[in-house]
Parts: sequence; C-alpha cells; structure tokens
Amino acid sequence: MLWVAIIGLIMTVVALALAARRVLFLYKLATVGPPAPERIEYARNNVGTEVKTQLVEVFGQKKLLKWTPSGTAHFFVMWAFFILATVYLEAYGALIQGAITGTPDFHIPLIGTWAVLGFLQDFIAVAALFGLIAFAVIRVKNSPKKLGRRSRFSGSHLGGAWLVLFMIFNVIWTMFLFRGAAHNTGNLPYASGAFASEAAGAVLRPLGESANEALEHVGLLLHIGVMLVFLVIVVNSKHLHIFTAPLNVMFSRRPDGNGPAQPMRIDGKVVDFEDEDLDGDRLGRGKIEETTWKGFLDFYTCTECGRCQSQCPAWNTDKPLSPKMLILDQRDHAFKVAPYLAATEEQRADLPEDVLSLLSKPLVGEDGVIHPDVLWSCTNCGACVEQCPVDIEHIDHILDMRRYQAMVESNFPSEAGVMVKNLENKGNPWGMSEMKRADWIEELASRDDDPIEIQLIDEKMPEDTEYLFWVGCAGALEDRAKKTTKAVAELLHIAGVKFAVLGPMEACTGDPARRLGMEYLFDMLAKQNIETLNEAGVKKIVATCPHCFNTLANEYPQLGGTFEVVHHTQLLAKLVDEGKLIPVTPIEEKITYHDPCFLGRHNKVYSQPRDIMAKVPGVQAQEMHRHKERGFCCGAGGARMWMEERLGKRINTERVDEALTTDPDTISTACPFCLVMLGDSINEKKNAGEAKETLEVVDVSQLLIKSIKGRPAESSASPV
Repeated sequence: MLWVAIIGLIMTVVALALAARRVLFLYKLATVGPPAPERIEYARNNVGTEVKTQLVEVFGQKKLLKWTPSGTAHFFVMWAFFILATVYLEAYGALIQGAITGTPDFHIPLIGTWAVLGFLQDFIAVAALFGLIAFAVIRVKNSPKKLGRRSRFSGSHLGGAWLVLFMIFNVIWTMFLFRGAAHNTGNLPYASGAFASEAAGAVLRPLGESANEALEHVGLLLHIGVMLVFLVIVVNSKHLHIFTAPLNVMFSRRPDGNGPAQPMRIDGKVVDFEDEDLDGDRLGRGKIEETTWKGFLDFYTCTECGRCQSQCPAWNTDKPLSPKMLILDQRDHAFKVAPYLAATEEQRADLPEDVLSLLSKPLVGEDGVIHPDVLWSCTNCGACVEQCPVDIEHIDHILDMRRYQAMVESNFPSEAGVMVKNLENKGNPWGMSEMKRADWIEELASRDDDPIEIQLIDEKMPEDTEYLFWVGCAGALEDRAKKTTKAVAELLHIAGVKFAVLGPMEACTGDPARRLGMEYLFDMLAKQNIETLNEAGVKKIVATCPHCFNTLANEYPQLGGTFEVVHHTQLLAKLVDEGKLIPVTPIEEKITYHDPCFLGRHNKVYSQPRDIMAKVPGVQAQEMHRHKERGFCCGAGGARMWMEERLGKRINTERVDEALTTDPDTISTACPFCLVMLGDSINEKKNAGEAKETLEVVDVSQLLIKSIKGRPAESSASPV
C-alpha cells in the first residue's frame, strides 16, 4: 500500500500546485480594477442577512429551482459535491492508513460507521448520476444546432460543459468501483446502508479476493486522480462558479440586483460632480481594467446557462444583446489581456505582439469588445438579473459602460440627445413648458360632471395633507398618461385622502438621464427635486409612474432625499381593502394584466394591481404566458422610450402579440410608459385588422374608477 500512498500524494501535490497557481492568477486579475468597498461594508454589517442568503440561494438553490427539471438536477449534483467530500475524506484516510498499517480500513471518527452516512453518500451519488442524465437530455433538446437563437445555450462554450459532465460521471463510477471492492475485502466502513456500493460489490465479487484487493487500490487512485484532474479543469473553466458563486451571492446587491441604479464611483468613492478636481475622463467604464473586483467576480461566476438570455426582451426580438454574451465577451477579453494587466512595467515590454495589439481595442465600439448596438438595446428591465442563479448584475455592467459612452465619449443614439437637451432646458423629456404640468388640474376643475379642485403647493405642504401626489412628466404632459393621473386624483378624492401636487415646481426625477448614462444630469435633477420636496416639508409620496416610484423610493436616498413612497396601485389596493373605495358596477370583460418592469421585478409589486382587479365585479383575469417575475418588457425602460427601435421586432409588438393570445377585451397595466408602448402597438394591430376595434389599454386605476362611478374608462389605445 505504500506505493499507492506515494502516487496519491504526488498527484495531490501537483494538482494543488496547478490549481493554486490559477487561483493566484485570477485573484491578481480581479484586483487590477478599482475597489468595491460598499459590497464588503454591507456584508460585514449584515452578517445575519448574508447567512440567510447563503442558506436560501446557495444551499437551498432557490433561483435554480424556479426552473424545476434542470433546477432539481442541479440541486442533487451540487449537494453531491458537499456530501461526497466525506467519501474523499475516507479515501485519503484509507490512503494514509494503508501506507501506515497496510490495511485501508479507515473510517471518519465518530460518524464514520453510521449506516445513515453510508446511505446518504450512495443516495446522493445515484441522484447525481440521474442529474447528469437529465443535464445531457436538456442540452441535446436545447442544442443551438437545432434551435439556433432560441436555444439558451446559443453562444455558450459547449465543449467545456460536456467535459465537466463526463468528469462528474467519472467521479461517481470510480467511487463505486473502489467502494464495491472495499465491501468485498471488508474495508468498507459501513456494515449496512451503502446500498449502491454493496450492489457494486456484488458485481465485482465473482472476480475473486485478489482481484478485488487490486481493484480497491486502483479504484482508490482513480477516484482521487479524477477529482484532482477535475479540480484543475474547474479552476480553468466556467465551472469555476463552484467556488465563486457563494462569493458572488455574498457580495451581490441587496435586497437583490434590481431596484436602484448604483451611484457612480471612482476608486471606490462616490463621484461628487461639484468637486473641482473631478477627473472627467474616468467617469464610467471605458476599459476592462476599470471593472471592479465584483465585476470580475461576475465574469468568473457566469455558468453560461443562458437563463438570462432566454428571458431578455432584446434577444427575444432578434436584437444583438445577449446578457450572457455581454458578460462572456468581457470575460474572454479580460483573459486575453491579462498578461498585460497583471504584469509589471518591466514585464510589459517583453509581452508578445498579439497581447499588445488587443490593448487598442475599445471596450465599446464598432470593432470593440461590446458593439454599441448591444449596449443600447438594453431596456434595464431586469429579467437577466432576476433569472441569474448566481446573482450576476448585468445592468450594473451596462450602466457603467453607458456612463462612459455618454459623458466621456458623447457617443449615444442621436435621438436621445433631444431628450437630454429637453431635460436640461425644460426639466422634462418632451421639452414642454413647466406651466403645462398644471393643465390636467384645470381639466378636472372645469369639467361639467363633478368638478374636482386639486390642492397645488405654493411653498409648504398644508398640515392636513397626507400625501404629495408625484404626477411625473408623462402623467402631466402625455395625453394618454394624463387619464391615469386624473383617475388616481379622483379616486383619492372619493376615498377622502388629502393630497397635494407640486405642479410647475415638479421636474423630471432624472430616471431617463441616469439610465441613459448621463449621471451628472440625474444628479442635478435629483438634487433640485430633493431640495423642493424638503423645503415643502414632504414626508409621504404617491406616484403613478414606476420609474418615478423607483427613483424617489430607492435612488434619492443615495443623495440624501429620504421619503415614504408608494405606488398608486399599493395605495388604491389598501383603500379598497379598507372599504374607502368600493367597486360596484360590473365590468364584464376578459382583462389581461401587463407587469411593468420597474414596478414588478425592480420593486416586487405584483399582487396589488391584481388585487384591485379581483375586487372589480365581472372581471375575468387572464394571465399572459410571461407574467410577474418572468413578465416581458414593453420596450420603454432604460431610456429606450426616447430612442428609435430599428433592430429586430419591436418589443412592444412582441408583448401585444402575446397579450392577444389571451383574446382580451382590455389590457391593463400600471405604468404610463407601458400605456403608451402597448397603446401604440394596438393601434398598429387595429389598422392591420389584427386586433378588434374595441380592444383598449387602460391603467388599473381607470378600471377601478369605472366600476366605482359606472362610467367608461378613458382608453389609452387611441390618441385623445
């Protein structure tokens, strides 16, 4: 047995040295970029939350199990790695004890002979074997050769995945080889429980005692050798996520990767645009080495599973953006230029030309690592982040690159430039006069049927006023969205909720500027609004636009503006539950609800709009195939509302096509951008004879006011 131990230990030393060298390389590469102190600080200050997250996401596989077949297979294969570590402990123990005593009859102290442990080891190995079969079937059925772009594995490195499946299979059969032989020689620690090992022993028993002794030694070395080769493969492949996924989850954004856009930082410090010494050329990310270590951790952790890609509205409408490939292209480029990034100044002079030639390749450009069409196709809908099982934050990467392109290179879609100028000069994307923001107030006050007076803030919120109604640019200036504004104002009036509006004092929250990458403009608008709100003494805000809602609630606190913010569907649902709003008139219609991305995925508001519809008599709710956390974008997010959609199928058309499969009488939503986008597509469908003339798009609040007052809701499917 001494020779077995010597071979085993030599293999172990060599493999660990190779793996350690690779890990050191990965660490050096990740740390060439700026720090991310906020990630470490949060993890340090929220240990309880991080422990819970590890238990739920890593060990519980919560996100993976949303996709039941592949998630279940992965659950068993992952737990096989943990549980079969005890088998490797037994293997090394047998290796050492065999060298010392000549008999490899080692068992783990205290628990090493428990039948339960033997059963668990064999059960998880068999379950992992079935998991491998499931993975193979899934990959064959979803082969890019067969499905093309429709395959979530399109663009993935397929050879590496098959190699890893083969290596896991080798781990399992070598385990049963040496354990089956050990059972026959009397060296298996378990008298019962290890059912599969006993079955393997029964197969090997006819070979005789000496053959089983030899197979035990050979099987032991094979089992250890396969694991060591696997280790080297893992640290050099996409399966590095076995080790980095827990870290990526630990340092991911909380409560999740959606919600607020992150403040822009230079060298780990939040940018102050009023700093006279601010280096304007370092805004955003213009080079791969400007990626933080958390960004590199995203690169290392991508499993290439393609779940993000399969859910991306841009990819699903034949645009070049694949969230998966966005990460992989950056990762592959980083590895190619790594010899330069990790080298000293003296070493860089001796680098090969093929490495040096890559340094001139821009991160974003026609011939860059990322094509501009990829960068600007993103709607910031968050589907990629929501679906990623290892918490990669694709939107953060996109925003960082957009910031550099917009503020340093001044390189962004030309039509968005009009929106930027309008925000700078008029405080709204349409460039309308600020006095236009009060037109809807006059319309409510001057109508013949039940006029309503809206409280307009002069300087301070009246003491008896509970909410500031943040109308938003669309809600005040876009004709279709104004119908939602008036419906919400009337509902609050009926419920007896005291509210007031800013009118001309209100300016854009800055969301479209920030999502475009114009962080300085967002900073200016946000600080202006925060000052206005604080001077007025505002504490509680209700907003109809999910983009305004998200910005006010989640992003203004980054600049010192902390308010209690609710979306109008949340407040209206509460008022209905309290009996302050009572829908009575039946609406005998089939209605399908479209989840706005910034309300749903970004802020987890799924139930309240549906709760309101459920309380309206007669409504027959029809869910679209893609809904709630898997809802499909309307195409307006990420400042796309102000950019032309020239590539592929229009996203709003794809969404309306899906809505039409439910044969609805009405499509409802809870976002002014969604109203416009879906309404435009429905008008096109009507003109083409592909949708019934009575089909309309309305906000949930319009359905509610229609049921309460018994009068028709104002449709947003056709212009006023």
